[in-house]
Amino acid sequence: MSKKKKLPLEGIVVLDLTNVLSGPYATLILADLGAYIIKVEKPGGDDSRKYGPFEGNRSGYFISLNRGKKSIMLNLKKKKDKLLFKKLLINSDVLIDNYKLGTLEKFGFNWNYISKNYPKLIQAKVSGFGESGPLRNNPAYDIIVQAMSGIMSITGRKKNEFVRVGTSIGDIVAGLFSVIGILTQLIHRNNTNFGSKLDLSMLDCQVAILENAIARHSIQKTIPVPQGTDHPTISPFGSFKTLDGEIIIAIGNDKLFEKFSSVLGDKNMAKDKFFNTNSNRNKNLQKLRKKIEKKLKEKKTDYWIKKFTFHGIPNSVINNIKDVVKDKQINSRNMILSYNYDSMKNLKVSGSPLKFSFSEIKKPVAKAPDLDENRMEILRYFKLI
Repeated sequence: MSKKKKLPLEGIVVLDLTNVLSGPYATLILADLGAYIIKVEKPGGDDSRKYGPFEGNRSGYFISLNRGKKSIMLNLKKKKDKLLFKKLLINSDVLIDNYKLGTLEKFGFNWNYISKNYPKLIQAKVSGFGESGPLRNNPAYDIIVQAMSGIMSITGRKKNEFVRVGTSIGDIVAGLFSVIGILTQLIHRNNTNFGSKLDLSMLDCQVAILENAIARHSIQKTIPVPQGTDHPTISPFGSFKTLDGEIIIAIGNDKLFEKFSSVLGDKNMAKDKFFNTNSNRNKNLQKLRKKIEKKLKEKKTDYWIKKFTFHGIPNSVINNIKDVVKDKQINSRNMILSYNYDSMKNLKVSGSPLKFSFSEIKKPVAKAPDLDENRMEILRYFKLI
């Protein structure tokens, strides 16, 4: 008889004091990995419960980030709730919060207290700027760290016309790094039998994903600027106009460019001294763009998509979100889930990209909790009643 397949974090209890996006995104991933997430909400609940869009009085924003968690409302200013919180700490593996710096400390839960009284507990602290540095006490939101990190300075159509990345990448990346940190802490605890604290800064996380922008600035002594869809060091690599729209083309090396030129119908382009190497294509990108688009504008996007795909040329249409929800590849990977609870019927939410050989469990999309919905369940789970 085969062993029952389990998710890797089954049995791990996470005490989740996070709010809105960065922390909830992290605990959503941990929930998908099997952890038991106790969402400790302040009076009134997570702020995102008040963010639209709404179906009845339920927030689609909140649901998309909090499915599979259990909610209990605690006011840590009250002695009774603080005592219950301490009992939950005894039974938890991980404590995560994204409160303003000093908030947990104000309630009496600084790291010295936690490490002394709960030596195996793992703590993850997510904040805008971390617990050190001159800005440590400053408030931060996604758009603030996008701006400060330089991400915004290289996102947009052209120089001095900056835009915010379309998804809240400041929060999302902090959530991802939080998960990496927590999993690392779990491994550390397995090795040492002791907990630890993670000090995670949203700004740090944005700087960490600057890819090669810092290296380019250091080597070239120039300041990187927005380049639309173009890549700063690889060409052609971006959006190009066709007869009826645009197509994305990504040509990562000289051999592929030769093949692309042939498929496009201009074999000599790859031999041209202006375009025969990636370096030359980068230097002469606008000239290259005109040459490519002259050919592309002879046919519609769908024609080129089929032709490039047939010949193995990396390409794509630019999908809108409606297209994404219906996309066969995305749906074949179970990345669009249907949420059916309460008054919600067939609400679409994103799935987990983590596919493991050791776990092929397929379950219905778990419910996002109403405020304080799971109080009795949580108390029974820990045998507190």
